[in-house]
Amino acid sequence: MRGQVRTVTGDVEPDALGTVNYHEHLFQRSPLLPGDDLDDEDASGREAAELRESGFAALVDATPLGLGRRPDAIRRISRATGLTVVMTTGVHRREHYAADHPLLRASEDELVAAFHRDLTVGAAEGLSPASLDSEPDQDAAPRAGVLKAGLGYWRIDDAARRAIAAVGAAHRDTGAPVMVHLEHGSAAHEALDALASVGVAADRVALAHVDRNPDPGLHAELAARGAFLGYDGAARARDWPDAVLIDCLTETARRGGADRVLLGGDVARATRYRAYGGIPGLRYLGDRFVPRLRDAAGDDVVDRVLRRNPAAWLAWRV
Repeated sequence: MRGQVRTVTGDVEPDALGTVNYHEHLFQRSPLLPGDDLDDEDASGREAAELRESGFAALVDATPLGLGRRPDAIRRISRATGLTVVMTTGVHRREHYAADHPLLRASEDELVAAFHRDLTVGAAEGLSPASLDSEPDQDAAPRAGVLKAGLGYWRIDDAARRAIAAVGAAHRDTGAPVMVHLEHGSAAHEALDALASVGVAADRVALAHVDRNPDPGLHAELAARGAFLGYDGAARARDWPDAVLIDCLTETARRGGADRVLLGGDVARATRYRAYGGIPGLRYLGDRFVPRLRDAAGDDVVDRVLRRNPAAWLAWRV
């Protein structure tokens, strides 16, 4: 497995991925997003097909354990659309779960076992108290290819530290890449420090939502540490126009970070998916953001951001 990327349809060479959207959600249910559940396989399949039509060949589905991930449906969508999908295991920040959710009570050892199962044996369709110990059919179940932990806003609480420790253990065993959710782009250096303390090098980590704090000086610092920078905040005009992110990415690249940036959409809500009746949909990134980024930063930066960088991040290394 060394050097390959684990997808829901099997292991592939990194160069075979093509253009990668590093962060989307085909399925997701969270108490933080009432009325925005992504739980319709047909609609999610149509949305994935639109992403494919907009120029992307692969995506990372960033939904971790306990949030309606539906591994078997993800694989069916991948096969039907021709879109390569890398699935995620791990734990999000505590607010995404009900107070009595078993993931919040699970021990570090239980989390390690669940993550390791998802990565090497096969992913369960959902999570219940019993399924932490269940063993999916090794021949039938799709496997995850990325580990994830979620942090709060300037907060690494006990649940997050337990998740980080479990992510570190599973990473050391498998060499799988790591994603960490940064709430509003906060605590980026602290996240890298916490992961380093459990054996995860910065160059194996994607800092999701780092662009929610669009500071090219900070981003250049993080890139210098070796971390991958997850830009996934396009189409959020309520916060800032796309021009702010394009300028930030371009300046970060100028300061030496061109080979560390990843690009995704993280649209993540039914009311924003065209196939669920919303807008702007997953195709916004390819149709509207990428052409503007190409005009501003040039072909080489776009090729790095969409092809070379995600291929380097997603390859397993032991």
